[in-house]
Amino acid sequence: MEAGVVTISLHLLEPDYQPMVGYPIAHTPGTMGKKQLDTVIVKIRTKSDLKKYKGKLRGKAVLSTRPPTINLAVFRDGVKPWSDEELKAKEQPREKRPQAEESDSKEKLIGPANRNAFFKKEGVAVILESRSGWLAAVRGFARPGAKKDKYDRKETVTHVPVVAVTPEHYNRMYRILERDIPVKIEVDIKTTIGSKRREARNIIAEIPGSDLKDEVVMLGAHFDTWHGSSNASDNSSGTAVAFEAMRILKTLGVKPMRTIRIALWSGEEQGLYGSRAYVQKHFGDPRNAAIGVKPEYEMLSAYFNQDYGAGQYRGIYLQGNEAARTMLTAWMEPFRDLGMNMVSNQSLGSTDHVSFDEVGLPGFQYLQDRTPGTAGHTNLDYLEGIQPEDLMKNATIMASYIYHAAMATEKVPRKATK
Repeated sequence: MEAGVVTISLHLLEPDYQPMVGYPIAHTPGTMGKKQLDTVIVKIRTKSDLKKYKGKLRGKAVLSTRPPTINLAVFRDGVKPWSDEELKAKEQPREKRPQAEESDSKEKLIGPANRNAFFKKEGVAVILESRSGWLAAVRGFARPGAKKDKYDRKETVTHVPVVAVTPEHYNRMYRILERDIPVKIEVDIKTTIGSKRREARNIIAEIPGSDLKDEVVMLGAHFDTWHGSSNASDNSSGTAVAFEAMRILKTLGVKPMRTIRIALWSGEEQGLYGSRAYVQKHFGDPRNAAIGVKPEYEMLSAYFNQDYGAGQYRGIYLQGNEAARTMLTAWMEPFRDLGMNMVSNQSLGSTDHVSFDEVGLPGFQYLQDRTPGTAGHTNLDYLEGIQPEDLMKNATIMASYIYHAAMATEKVPRKATK
């Protein structure tokens, strides 16, 4: 999809003036000019909640999410690396998440898509939301006009504009309204949504192998980003680490037995589209009879990924592949003095190694430290939050893992089939 430059102006007008920080979420339509809007709190959890707002929201700006809770400990104590106790806990299976909270009436909860459809039907002018626990951070990345992860242009261009607001500004409006004091805002969103889709591309390069050149070891990261910032940690940092790992190997003049292939993925943020398309095309999918397993499926040794911020590697997630523990642990030995100590049996989702793992191929994401600059999907993710020495360590470790995998007598073991 083609999209033009997005600009936004957001101001509190009443009860007093204040410029506010907010960003329209991806693909949101514009407001078609400057709007001065009365603002209301809307609490919709179940179908029965819709009745009390019917006919009352036309032309309004709505505060659609609960006031976010600010993590003040981050500002009081700073962002701390993983402690030994926290890393030890990652050796244990991940606890199951509690089920979603039920309403008192036991009614089925209404999801964001249905809630926003109601807002559109009722003539809401702008939807305001805040999903950030960090002061000054705007966190917003959902896409209006998506039906079951498929882009629908008509739904997008006719959607209600959605603006993510920094938590301190959002919460102030919420507090004022809870005291029955009117709130009026001024908002102006200018955006262009084109009539054509652009074709996204993955970037692929490799160092050819020798004796086992038809077998492949892969490393990579996604290079697509959201629009709130330059996204230094998510995932320019991963892209830089993968590039640097390849540069190290080229500079050393290594002659790997297996081919080493770097992949920089597009469309990760929209649903792992780039890596999934690549995996389906080159390796196939044993779960899908129409695609089947391609000849290259048996040729891949493993894929190694960086995405979760710019923190230094403290370990690696097995992704449930206990058969690979011995090999991945042995390759860790030279880096224990750098704090790389943990091989976790837990799994991690929501990034490109999943595209490999879900079709039965070894795909791994490194366990990374928390850092002050890990502010992905926000307006704060800039180079100033990156610690270069962490990325240098990561590139060295990544290069070593890739080299070992390319030179091992056997491919990285795969999960036992059930």
